[in-house]
Amino acid sequence: MYATPSPAPQQASLFPIPEARPARPYATPIYRVSLIREANVTLAQPQIRSSRDAAVVFREHLGNVDREHFMVGMLDQKNKMIGINTVSMGSLTASVVHPREVFKPAILSNAAALVCCHNHPSGAPQPSQEDRALTTRLVDVGKLLGINVLDHIILGDGNESYFSFADEGLL
Repeated sequence: MYATPSPAPQQASLFPIPEARPARPYATPIYRVSLIREANVTLAQPQIRSSRDAAVVFREHLGNVDREHFMVGMLDQKNKMIGINTVSMGSLTASVVHPREVFKPAILSNAAALVCCHNHPSGAPQPSQEDRALTTRLVDVGKLLGINVLDHIILGDGNESYFSFADEGLL
């Protein structure tokens, strides 16, 4: 019924077509990801059989620090410690931890399982709500990746003070 109006010549020039230029190739970077051994810790017992064994290993590695540190111990299929990585060093009361950073060394070292650990410089090893939420998230991510989170240990002050999520049935 009604004719479709044709675009005015001046409208067509509002969106000019760029001149054909030869396409520049995009250079895609190629990366190599590696895990670098920085030091060794001598262990009396390399196989982790209990939360106490893990707490002893982490306490020996950590020493007496004044800030919160979050570490991960990578284990093979027989729960033998194949490496320890410090994921985060925080302040007196907090340490920022993301699952991506926790599992990166585990994937690179071909770990079958993990034991997570952090210290509370205040001395009280009781978990906070943030500790509980992080542990739940790490366990879920571990299930997705096929790397079991066997425990999350919180070290208090002294030689014996620690909290184990596995011992308390919170994993």
